Amino acid sequence: MIQGIILQVVQTMGAAADTLKQALPATTPPPSMSILQLIVKGGPVMIPLLFLSILTVYLTVERSIILKRANRTDTGSLMDSVKEFVMAGKIDAAIAYCRKEDSPISRMIEKGIRRIGKPLPEIEEDIEGVGKMELYKLEKNIGLLGTIAGIAPMFGFLGTIFGVIKIFYNISLADNISIGNIADGLYVKMITSAAGLMIGIVAYICHHLLVMWMDRIVNKMENTAIEFMDILQEPTK
Repeated sequence: MIQGIILQVVQTMGAAADTLKQALPATTPPPSMSILQLIVKGGPVMIPLLFLSILTVYLTVERSIILKRANRTDTGSLMDSVKEFVMAGKIDAAIAYCRKEDSPISRMIEKGIRRIGKPLPEIEEDIEGVGKMELYKLEKNIGLLGTIAGIAPMFGFLGTIFGVIKIFYNISLADNISIGNIADGLYVKMITSAAGLMIGIVAYICHHLLVMWMDRIVNKMENTAIEFMDILQEPTK
């Protein structure tokens, strides 16, 4: 008897739930918004921000490839071979070996080999000159990433100002404050601010990593130049 009562209660509750579900209006999930729609909602300020984001990716990839090529030289093997050729008096062979390596470090050492026979201070000065030119080539456009890291958030702030202006303009047209009147301005304000900060953060990180990479290459070049000058002084010891 108890089981029958429980079964009847369960059936009654199920029927009530079905009735309540039918009585309630059908709800649809809120529509999702694509990345392209968000960019459009951000307004015209998103155009320079989009350009800065593409430029950040391009500069990071391009400089990474250049620095990877510059850092591929095995300085230990290079200097062992150069020392062997120089000690044997095979200057042409040493120059040819450096040309084969084709890297900033090998071009710097090649310059020093070509100056063998001149005073050591003059050789050292020529090596430093080549090193500075090679570093200038390696550092090209890295500073631009730092500039992007600084100006991207400013464009985002500019979008914030445009969004606030749009909010007040819509309010003045409708002569009342409502979510509908301020929604478009809030989209511009929040989307541009977020985009500017994201681009700025990514550009700053990429700039910092490339500068650290450059520092390691500079240290490698300096150590190699010192080692080469030591090789030149060995016969006089």
